[in-house]
Amino acid sequence: MQKLVDGIHKFQRESFSKDQKLFETLADGQNPLALFITCSDSRIDPNRLTQTKPGELFIQRTAGNIVPPYGSVFAGEAATIEYAVSALKIRDIIICGHSHCGAMAGLLDQAAIEKMPAVKAYLQHAEATRRIVEENYGHLTDPTKRLTLTVEENVLVQLESLKTHPSVAAAVGRGDLKLHGWVYKFETGEVFGFNPDKNAFLPIEDISPQVSVPDRTLPQI
Repeated sequence: MQKLVDGIHKFQRESFSKDQKLFETLADGQNPLALFITCSDSRIDPNRLTQTKPGELFIQRTAGNIVPPYGSVFAGEAATIEYAVSALKIRDIIICGHSHCGAMAGLLDQAAIEKMPAVKAYLQHAEATRRIVEENYGHLTDPTKRLTLTVEENVLVQLESLKTHPSVAAAVGRGDLKLHGWVYKFETGEVFGFNPDKNAFLPIEDISPQVSVPDRTLPQI
């Protein structure tokens, strides 16, 4: 806890003073560039990853970057998405998975989460991910590759779930909103984006900013 308190003092002395005018303008409102949906994992820092300043990202964090289908539960996820699209007029939504995701590891190993009923129940919103991996990639036995594939497939599954939210579906239909799937490999700093034309996750520098949500999942490996 002391490290956190010391960090606040340092922020007030250095960072805030340096950008005080920026922080003062934020009192007038926000106009973020994108809604960034990612995992709660402490190893991910969306602002540092994208080199964005306060006010530029609207961030939603959930275990496994899960987006429950609209109507399945009215909680923070649905409210955050609706507010971002309807009130803030967000033009892009990114769902960003990451390497070594504990939630996806738990999805693959149900016994590991047996004593965490809330986690197990929440991961039901990724059941389609589990079934895709189990039924379509049974030949993939290497644990590391299997987890990586699960992370990628889950991004695509959650993008489909995102489209069940009425505000999202309407904005996409009008051409006012684009959806993007990313995977962040935090140990190397690499980010991969889904390219529907190639039906694969490619280095983000090879992805057009206009690439949107895929219509299908990844090919067999």
